[in-house]
Amino acid sequence: MSEPLLRIDDLSVGYGDFIAVDGASLQVDEGQIVSLIGLNGAGKTTLTSAVTGLLKPTSGKVYFGAEDITGMNTDKIVSKGLSLIPQGGRCFNRMSVQDNLLMGSFPRSARKEAKETLGHVYELFPVLKEKMRDPAGSLSGGQRQMVAIGRALMARPKCLIFDEISLGLSPAVIKDIYNRIQSINERDKTAIILIEQDTRRALKMSDSFFVMLKGKIVLSGKSAEVDAETLKEAYFGI
Repeated sequence: MSEPLLRIDDLSVGYGDFIAVDGASLQVDEGQIVSLIGLNGAGKTTLTSAVTGLLKPTSGKVYFGAEDITGMNTDKIVSKGLSLIPQGGRCFNRMSVQDNLLMGSFPRSARKEAKETLGHVYELFPVLKEKMRDPAGSLSGGQRQMVAIGRALMARPKCLIFDEISLGLSPAVIKDIYNRIQSINERDKTAIILIEQDTRRALKMSDSFFVMLKGKIVLSGKSAEVDAETLKEAYFGI
């Protein structure tokens, strides 16, 4: 079998004496869509923050391809092809839409093809091309989320982590953004990790899933095969 694109082995993360992630393990193959689901506070964001270098794990390992990236600085992790789109569509509000996007092309490997990649982003999100000179802070919440996704794409990632990007958005905007995520996966074979509380949406879109509860991975499997009652018990811990 080929090496998984991303492998997390027995990872633990703490805040002082509080253990937020306790021995979590999961893997993502190239081109795969994986959903990481669980209640608010289950440890999903903390886990992916440690994976992407925003937090230092207390134990365990993270591998991207065959390389150990545990505790590596975030900029180096992004340069290797792993990017995170955080909650809230965070942008540099006073900068133009296009300058926000170009900020994502800082990895040396991405700079040479920044113009081509920017064209792909504008094809994916035509509204951003229309507003390319507008300050990002003037956009709607859904449009700012598109900027955040586009900025991550500018680094030409092999794997994208979406951290509950649907929070605070209307159903129509959520549907539109999730359709674009599907397009990213299909066009570029980019692996996707969806952090979600909405189990129905996550399972419908993903190939496999992992459920977190109180910092632990308590259930995993193929999304199309999971039993609803088993999923409910794992999700709520009942």
